[in-house]
Amino acid sequence: MRTVRICQLKAPLAIDAELPLDDDGYGHLIRVLRFTEDDEFVVFDGLGNEYEAILTAAGKSATYKCTKKIERNVESPLFIELGQVISRGDKMEFTIQKAVELGISKITPLYSSRCGVKLDDKRKDKKVEQWQKIAIAACEQSGRNVVPVVENITNIDSWYSQSPEYLSLTLDPKASIKLTELEIKKNIRLLIGPEGGLDDQEIQKSKDNSFIGVTLGPRILRTETAALAALSILGCKYGDL
Repeated sequence: MRTVRICQLKAPLAIDAELPLDDDGYGHLIRVLRFTEDDEFVVFDGLGNEYEAILTAAGKSATYKCTKKIERNVESPLFIELGQVISRGDKMEFTIQKAVELGISKITPLYSSRCGVKLDDKRKDKKVEQWQKIAIAACEQSGRNVVPVVENITNIDSWYSQSPEYLSLTLDPKASIKLTELEIKKNIRLLIGPEGGLDDQEIQKSKDNSFIGVTLGPRILRTETAALAALSILGCKYGDL
């Protein structure tokens, strides 16, 4: 039988502590799965703490109690921040979901000159909240207990200069260096452009900020394929895949 896992983000988990289910946990356990008192599940706080738990009340104010701490580490030895220019439709959601499954550490949605998505401030906040929930659900499904942060939407120009001590990579089909040929550091920033690619000015600015242009091979990949291919290569060659 499949183990049910839920995230109670930043909850003060501890043995024998009786805690309320948040709205998402209530919806999943009580409304969808029809859990009743004494049903067992696994709960984690998104910060690396994970416990076996039991439902102690299943009414309108559902509560649970942690019964045993689970000691395990399923996080990648690499810390990878994905700077992903926002893609249209559900492609961005797909990218976030699969990136989390592959061990991404942080995701920053970006605007660029060829980004086909424009959002006002209210819709920006809602989108980021939605993407964060997708990241949480991907952790619940994949067995991770650390939830990657989905940062606020940022303009690509202001993102280049952050964390200069990281190995910074740009996927560029015109690059002469293959991703598999690099000597990789533990901390990596990976920039992936939109459907139309980064423009020449953006690629030059990435180089000016010490980004290394790398290619995944002779074929041009869709933006959502490129992210997963790059993360799979990094995880397989240098991480834990």
